Amino acid sequence: MGKQEYNISITGRQLYDGEDHGEVTLSTTGTYTQRDGARFIAYKEYDEDDPRVSHTAVLKVEPGKVTMIRQGSSTRLILEQGKRHLCLYDTGFGSLTVGVFTSRLESALGAEGGSLDISYTLDIDSNLSSRNQLTIKVAQQRPGPPLIPQDA
Repeated sequence: MGKQEYNISITGRQLYDGEDHGEVTLSTTGTYTQRDGARFIAYKEYDEDDPRVSHTAVLKVEPGKVTMIRQGSSTRLILEQGKRHLCLYDTGFGSLTVGVFTSRLESALGAEGGSLDISYTLDIDSNLSSRNQLTIKVAQQRPGPPLIPQDA
């Protein structure tokens, strides 16, 4: 039997220079697994310029900490409640080192899915770049209607 598919919805909001740049939502399907006390949410991100190009993004969720990894790039963001991490972010034109401070990380993930709410700031060279909010929802895809037996 193949891996169970999950509906994954990621909503991001960015405030930059006091301006709210609105919400961006990505709805996709992916996998949701658990291993060694961590939960893994994996999905494909498609290139805006060439939709045939995709990278797998993986969110590793541990208590109080989420690590975002984009395969095929050097991006690795560590979001840990109450801590600042220096992380590599691949812009597509090269990698930047950014400071990531997570002020809030609330996980309501269970065996069937759930949600994550994260608030964090990004800074470059210790200058505040943006405030960010991320909501990630994971829900098991429901099977279709039951088949009606032919002899009913």
